[in-house]
Amino acid sequence: MAIRQILRRSLSNERRSNEVPKGHLAVYVGESEKKRFVIPLSYLNNPSFQELLCQAEEEFGFHHPMGGLTIPCSEELFIDITSHLSRA
Repeated sequence: MAIRQILRRSLSNERRSNEVPKGHLAVYVGESEKKRFVIPLSYLNNPSFQELLCQAEEEFGFHHPMGGLTIPCSEELFIDITSHLSRA
């Protein structure tokens, strides 16, 4: 019985980690290895973030290899931009 509970918890935690909270968007960032970030939708209105979206459109069009929005920039640049946005 305890093993079933552990498995259920493990599976439910796994599902929760893949979920995106309401008002947020999952994006994949990185030049070679892609890392998943969950960002507030409000970032989409910011000119700095819109520039990243234009780069994504130029590079991938509407086909994103990760199955979600992929942003072709370094992880460091993305973190720098989003950290400025979170303070604004």
